[in-house]
This record gives sequence, C-alpha cells and structure tokens, in this order.
Amino acid sequence: MASHRGHISIALCFGVALLFVLGSTAAAAAMPMPRRALTAVGTLWTGVIFALFPDVDIKSRGQMLFYRLFIGLDVVLIATGQFAVAAYFGLLALLPIVSRHRGWTHSVAAMLLVPSPILAVPMYLAGAPVLDGLPFYLGAVTGYFSHLVADGMLFRRR
Repeated sequence: MASHRGHISIALCFGVALLFVLGSTAAAAAMPMPRRALTAVGTLWTGVIFALFPDVDIKSRGQMLFYRLFIGLDVVLIATGQFAVAAYFGLLALLPIVSRHRGWTHSVAAMLLVPSPILAVPMYLAGAPVLDGLPFYLGAVTGYFSHLVADGMLFRRR
C-alpha cells in the first residue's frame, strides 16, 4: 500500500507513458503545440487526481481534496439554483464514506465509471457525440489504474 506521495509518483510514471502513447497518434500531431501542451499537462494532472480518489473512503489527503471539491461544486450548484442536481450530487458524494475501505472504490468498475462524467458532460453540453474529454478520461483511468496496481489490487495471486 502506497502513501499519497507514492500514489502521485506512480501516477506520474503511468501518465508519462500514456502521454507517450497519445503523442504518437495522428490526432495529437495535428493539434497546435500550445493546445497539445495544455492537454498533456491537464491529462497528467487529471491522472494524479484520480490516483488519489480510491482512498476517498478513508481519512486521507485524497479524501480531503475530493470533499473540498465536492463542497465547492455543491455550493456552486446551490448558488445557481440547481437544487435537485445539488441534492443528487450530495447523495453521491456520501457513498464513499458509508462503504468499507478497499470496497467499491478499489474496483475495475469504479476505475471506468467514476471518471465517466469527463466524457459524458462535454457530450451532454454539445448535444452530440464529441471526444473532447477523451485524453482527460484516459488520464483519469490511467491514474486510477496506477492506484489499484500500487495497492496490489490487480495482478495478485489468489
């Protein structure tokens, strides 16, 4: 089991490998250099953040970070009059706290589903299938994956 520093370091290693793969695609080559650099930094940052997420179910740096983000988003939703969305979001934010450590937050299904709003929200806002969030989704999944690997939740003997 790694500390938050260990999870960050491992996520950066996995993230750099992902950037190498993504950088070799034709889509990345067609992107202007400033946008490519911003996407790379954003993808790495997203990976690091999601490498900390699985430990949101215990007292940790990840929990502190995510619950501050949850509160901030909930305040924005309430301030903009989106009370129903704020209520559902608040309910979802409680789920990790009421589950056991290394429960659902340390699963492959969560690794794929928790970051899915990164893909879904741009599509919802555009009203059409767009892949603007794909590099960030892949960064999030890669960071989450690095956490599961570091904790020994994958590739272990039974």
